[in-house]
Amino acid sequence: MSNTKYIGYYFKASPLQPATEILIAELGYAGFESFVETEDGVNAFIQSIDWEENILEDVYVLNSGEFDIQYTLEEIEQINWNKEWEKNFNPIIVDDICSVRAPFHQKPNTKYDIVIEPKMSFGTGHHETTYMMIQHILKADLKDKTVLDMGCGTGVLAILTKMRGAKSIDAIDIDNWCYLNTIENVERNNCKDITVYEGDVSILSERSYDIIIANINRNTLLNDIQYYVKSLNPNGKLFLSGFYKEDLNMITEECTKKHLSFIECLDRNNWIAVSYELKLPSN
Repeated sequence: MSNTKYIGYYFKASPLQPATEILIAELGYAGFESFVETEDGVNAFIQSIDWEENILEDVYVLNSGEFDIQYTLEEIEQINWNKEWEKNFNPIIVDDICSVRAPFHQKPNTKYDIVIEPKMSFGTGHHETTYMMIQHILKADLKDKTVLDMGCGTGVLAILTKMRGAKSIDAIDIDNWCYLNTIENVERNNCKDITVYEGDVSILSERSYDIIIANINRNTLLNDIQYYVKSLNPNGKLFLSGFYKEDLNMITEECTKKHLSFIECLDRNNWIAVSYELKLPSN
């Protein structure tokens, strides 16, 4: 790998979200193999042998007019990924209880310490939605519960539920890189009882859970709530995030149709993380 050359793209986006999230998804499809989120955008890297001059031509978010996205690029002889993460991935601490950090960070004095190497996967804890989902999990009773982490990204939420006492956890993501990264991070944190799958809601057939976590996006959630409910045990909890405050009524309306009762909503920089409970009608 010492002779591997990369092209590095350095994007600055305004507003930062959801531009960065969409950009990472589209660049992943275009062949970029690693991303480092920064304070004002994202750095994206692709091997020179996979690069072509018009590689950004079909990246919709760059041409949509919805966001102001500027970038520069350069050829790089070799990349020290740990150095890249160290420059841009600072450890976070949620409510003085849970820390999310990389292996090269000093271990903090927190009750729950999660060590991840995020690579391309979504879910370092820095994004508002992941941060709030961690808050929900910290408050939830997870002792001996069965849990589903849908759209697991780095696996950070699944790992935390295990640390909080869950007895059995399934972690599912449709993206192969996320699937592999979750496996790595589960092993890194010595978490047993977490089974990782690559796929979508079709995997949920015949499965049931006490708690389902889904940090995805509004449209996917609206479509998949029906499947979550089918896999949720009576009085089970559903934690949802990945959407804005203005989408809350739409999400809650769909949940109400499926006998889910609103419990609590967290709000961080206009992003929302909300919890519901399944209350089935009595016969």
